[in-house]
Amino acid sequence: MKEKTEQKAKLSLLLRFLRGSKRYFALGILAATVTALADMINPQIIRAAVDCAIGGQEGEFPQFVMDWVNSIGGFAYLGQNLWIMALAVVVVAAFQVLSQYAFRVFNTKGAETLVKTMRDGLYSHIARLPFSWHMGNRTGDIIQRCTSDIDTMKNFLSEQLTSIFRIVIVIVLSAIFMLSMDPMLTLIAWIPMPIIVGYSFVFHKKIRDGFTDCDENEGKLSAMAQENLTGVRVVRAFGLERAEVDKFKKQNDFYTGLWEKMGKILSSFWATADILSGLQVLLIVVFGAVFCVKGQLLPGEYIAFISYNSMLIWPIRQLGRMIAEMSKAGVSIDRVFYIMNSAAEKDEEDATDAPMDGDICFEHVNFSYENSPQMLHDIHFTMKAGTTLGILGGTGSGKSTMMLLLDKLYLLKPEDGRITIGGTDINKIRTAHLRKNIGMVLQEPFLFSRTIRENIGIASPDMELEQIRAAAKAAALDETVMSFTQGYETMVGERGVTLSGGQKQRAAIARTLTQDVPIMIFDDSLSAVDAETDAKIRSAISQRFGKASVILVSHRITTLSAADKIIVLDRGRIVEEGAHEELKSAGGIYQKIYEAQTGAGEED
Repeated sequence: MKEKTEQKAKLSLLLRFLRGSKRYFALGILAATVTALADMINPQIIRAAVDCAIGGQEGEFPQFVMDWVNSIGGFAYLGQNLWIMALAVVVVAAFQVLSQYAFRVFNTKGAETLVKTMRDGLYSHIARLPFSWHMGNRTGDIIQRCTSDIDTMKNFLSEQLTSIFRIVIVIVLSAIFMLSMDPMLTLIAWIPMPIIVGYSFVFHKKIRDGFTDCDENEGKLSAMAQENLTGVRVVRAFGLERAEVDKFKKQNDFYTGLWEKMGKILSSFWATADILSGLQVLLIVVFGAVFCVKGQLLPGEYIAFISYNSMLIWPIRQLGRMIAEMSKAGVSIDRVFYIMNSAAEKDEEDATDAPMDGDICFEHVNFSYENSPQMLHDIHFTMKAGTTLGILGGTGSGKSTMMLLLDKLYLLKPEDGRITIGGTDINKIRTAHLRKNIGMVLQEPFLFSRTIRENIGIASPDMELEQIRAAAKAAALDETVMSFTQGYETMVGERGVTLSGGQKQRAAIARTLTQDVPIMIFDDSLSAVDAETDAKIRSAISQRFGKASVILVSHRITTLSAADKIIVLDRGRIVEEGAHEELKSAGGIYQKIYEAQTGAGEED
């Protein structure tokens, strides 16, 4: 039942993707039908020329054909003027060429429209998937699903599926014409067909499983290449080039081996199909010649029969290719469907645009990542609106997790407590509204491969340079940027590799400072700057966002010392809470860190 429901969902997805291109494919199918009909006519013209016009035999043709022939003087006249029949062949061939051209044009238009629709839909859906989904799926694999898997689907739908109508017409009409000429020879022609078809279906599962393995491992290879290219600085810094190349070669060798295995399967498939098809043609040639010698079949009929048999063999042999392409497309559809079937972020029905300038409360919050031990244990505190909250804790203590929960990048289940802003549960606040009113500088800042100006003003592309410079000055970045040859028009490399760690952090801070929001979060975003710059930035933040609620997450006591309230985390629990003056002599973790960083304990 589940599998049936899933198949319906996949069909529904394909129909949705086909919305903008259906008319082009319909016109392409119509053109393919005209081509198939033209294919059927020429062998009959040749048959009439050989048997009737030249051989003087009586022929059985549709009444409208006989009426036309008799109106111009019969087959005897055509025998004396064979150029008429030659011209008829040329005219039919011209129609065939035109219809084939139309098929290619409409089919290509439909295919490219389909690709655009699929990529737009897929990218739009990925943009709305939750942060937790992105953390559980490798970027390289997602990219492959959005590129090569979509191309595979396009190729099948545009090249194979649209050919089905032409194939059906060719098979049906070929069979009809062959039966009208010689039923016995037609039966001989059809005897190998069930064997060829059955053989194709036997190989279908092997081919599908093989393509699944190849596709999945291509995704792993893409992910490996993507990670190494974006992390090139780390690879070079630690001299890992040889190790990473060896790792890539190992995966590439395995991937190549899978394709070699697939090559053997496909070679067996095609070779056997060729042998069966060749035997079928051999039977027609031999028995057709025997029937001609015995007078059961006319020479023109024999020539036409062989032509129709060739047309019949083509779609039957195409079935093998269609089976292979269908297997590949089935794998790609499954991989694309996995993304499209993943649940996008969705607000609760009664979600509102509640005020965001109230107190922030964590009420007995517990949280664990999927398949991981519990990260947060009974986190309970209140942050007054317009104040500054400092959060201190060791690596893995849950500091960043709390901020991700506050921004709804991970959803908190009702049984795991709740987070409120101004008394409203954040699950009841519309996600877009919530994030629009929270400015967050992450622990690992991300910069796009654009100019510094574009990176800082990314939230408002029309922002004036003066406003961008004001934010950069507050982040202690303006002087550095102005020292660059191109100033704010300097291009930032991929992921900001052309900037130092401190410069990237300050650019990310400047980007956040361009926003006028009631809640600001700085998640250990001052760790790569010196103490003097840290103080300047904190002073600028205080002046610029005096009324905002500011959360500072840091390992540095000087960064947190001016906060109105500080909480200390240890293994996901709040172990201390209070102001700097209270905590520095409370005998807990905060005092130990304070003394270690300032040397206060040694002076005593």
